[in-house]
Amino acid sequence: MIFFEKPKNEIETLAKRFCEHLEIELDRSHRTLESYSRVLQSFFVWGKIEVPADITAARVRTYRLYLNRRLNRQGESLKKNTQSYHAIVLRTFLKYLSKQDILVLPAEKIEVGKAEDRQIEFLEYDEVVRLLDAASGTTPKVLRDRAMLELLFSSGLRVSELVSLDQVHVNLEKEEFSVRGKGRKLRIVFISPAAKAALQASLDSRGDVDPALFISYPKKGLVNRQGGKRDSKRLTTRSVARIVKYYATKAGIVKDVHPHTLRHSFATDLLINGADIRSVQAMLGHASITTTQIYTHVTNEHLKEIHQAFHAKRKKREGK
Repeated sequence: MIFFEKPKNEIETLAKRFCEHLEIELDRSHRTLESYSRVLQSFFVWGKIEVPADITAARVRTYRLYLNRRLNRQGESLKKNTQSYHAIVLRTFLKYLSKQDILVLPAEKIEVGKAEDRQIEFLEYDEVVRLLDAASGTTPKVLRDRAMLELLFSSGLRVSELVSLDQVHVNLEKEEFSVRGKGRKLRIVFISPAAKAALQASLDSRGDVDPALFISYPKKGLVNRQGGKRDSKRLTTRSVARIVKYYATKAGIVKDVHPHTLRHSFATDLLINGADIRSVQAMLGHASITTTQIYTHVTNEHLKEIHQAFHAKRKKREGK
């Protein structure tokens, strides 16, 4: 839900125009519009903001203190990254107002604190093999699942990108295809030989005409919430998440595995095997190299552990 459809005051009218600017001029996704409008609405309600002049440095600071002391439903403090996101959205809104020649608090007055280092969890290569091998079988459903897992690991696709794929998008002969990711940016995605074979097997097993690359196989017919038949059997992001978690459990992997875990595994596997950071950035579709650099911290630590384990074995041999 996007707020400000029926603005109640001047600031909500300006926020509505801001969201329209994000949608039209900057081509931001519907999800981004929802997120930005939710953050602004939260600030407006908390601070009783009705006009641009109500946004003062003192009020913003008090709001940030409120966020820092606020607890979520689990009784935990908001993460620093979440707090920083609120500041970034507000700064972006103020920059927009300034460009519209509206007298408002300068965006530079709002400092964005240093974000916490992201903790990412990835699978070791042997865990990836176990996960893939868990999806073994000849039924259309299992063949689909194997193809989906192979493609996630070999391409680093986001789950939203995966479920949006149609059969015509994927060129198995060239072993590559283009995908439109975050910010509507287009990038080339490559398919490994194993993923190619799994995808071909999955497609050969299908007898439908649904354009989606990955479809559901319900037990009692595909029915929507209103009780009618759906036009497409396309898998949803939640369905993919459930499938990935199912095979991780089946493979005996104790980590909390999600589709994004395979994206992390794809990136770390590339770096560990000598890929340069810029190439990984391009393959992941990151707008900024800063986003990709989180993987270098992980792989450096991983390589350090390998180095220490190797030398521990060497000392043990020499001591004999």
